[in-house]
Amino acid sequence: MKLGEKAVDFSLPGVDGKNYSLSSFSAAKALVVIFSCNHCPYVKAYEDRMIEIQRDYQNQKVRLVAISSNDAVAYPEDSFEEMVKRSKEKRFNFPYLHDQDQKTAHAYNATHTPHLFVFDSERRLAYTGKIDDNWENPSLVQKRYLRDGLDDLLADKPVRLPETHAIGCTIKWKK
Repeated sequence: MKLGEKAVDFSLPGVDGKNYSLSSFSAAKALVVIFSCNHCPYVKAYEDRMIEIQRDYQNQKVRLVAISSNDAVAYPEDSFEEMVKRSKEKRFNFPYLHDQDQKTAHAYNATHTPHLFVFDSERRLAYTGKIDDNWENPSLVQKRYLRDGLDDLLADKPVRLPETHAIGCTIKWKK
């Protein structure tokens, strides 16, 4: 997915028993779609930051949504049942959706977990890449790419750094 492109709609089940699509987030001024999973150490390192970002920006009409697209047969830890457990265990304050057929990940050209796609109020891609510059140690973060991008969008400014290279585990595609 290229900068400026419109978000691709989806219809995916969430771990809360509800189905979600782009219209589920129509009130959001910014929508952060994060391709995620349960087993990746990069994702695990970022989960608390994801929860914190949703909490910090919630009143500014920013919504995060995590989508797991991994092959759950090859990676049972990424099954829907395990997603439900992980969401409860970590107390996710954002929807966690299951892309079982991997169509959404393909439509977004997602490559890693985590891989972010940030859309403005018109659902045009404004930022893609990673959350910040230090996945291992939050206290050593110097560049907060996602927060900077959200701050720019909320101030009706162009995102100062619209693209970074997503790092993490590769999405586990079905054969």
